[in-house]
Amino acid sequence: MTAHKYSVIVFDLGNVLVNFDYNIAVKKFDKIEPNLGKKFLEHHKNNYHIHREFEKGMISENEFIKTVLSGVNHKMDSATFSKIYSDIFTPNNEVISLLPALKKKFKLILLSNTDLLHKKYGWENYQFLSQFDHLVLSFEVGSVKPEEKIYKAVEKYSKALPQKHLYIDDIAEYVEAAKKLGWDAIQFLNYTQLLEELKSREVF
Repeated sequence: MTAHKYSVIVFDLGNVLVNFDYNIAVKKFDKIEPNLGKKFLEHHKNNYHIHREFEKGMISENEFIKTVLSGVNHKMDSATFSKIYSDIFTPNNEVISLLPALKKKFKLILLSNTDLLHKKYGWENYQFLSQFDHLVLSFEVGSVKPEEKIYKAVEKYSKALPQKHLYIDDIAEYVEAAKKLGWDAIQFLNYTQLLEELKSREVF
C-alpha cells in the first residue's frame, strides 16, 4: 500500500462544514423593531474593519458589542445581541459525514476566520468538532485568511511540510493563498464536487 501524498487535511468552517446566513439574524432584529436588521447590516458593512479586528482578537468582546449596539440604537442588551448575531449557522451534514473516514487516515485541522461570539453562541457545541485534532481560529492566533501567519499557525501545529497539507475552502482568494505556500487546495463548491476532487487525489 502506497503512502498518502497528504498527511494533513485542513477544513474551512463557514460555508463548508456549516452554512451561515446573516438574514436569519436580520429577521430577528426586525422583530425587535422594523428595519433594525437593515440598520445592523449597514453598520456591519460600513464598519467591517471593526468586525475584522474582532476576528483577529484585536478588540474585546465588550468593545465589539458596544460598537454594534450603537449602530442599532441600543435596542437590545448584550446577551440578546450575542445570541441573535451568532444563531446563523446550519450544519452541512453531507460534508460533515466525510470526517470520520478522513480522520482514520489523516490529521484533521479546522482553519477559520471567526470571532469569539460566533464560537461561544454559534458553533462551539457541534459534535463534529470532536473529529478535529486541532482548531486554528483567527481570533486566537491574531491573524485572518489570506494572511500568511494563520496558515503558518496550522503548520506549526501539524509539524508537516507544506505540500503535505490539503486545504478545503469556499473562497478562491483563501485557496490561492494556501497554494502560494506550497499547499494543495480545493475551492469548495458543493458536496459532489468535493467528493470528486478528493477521489481524484486518491484521498478516498
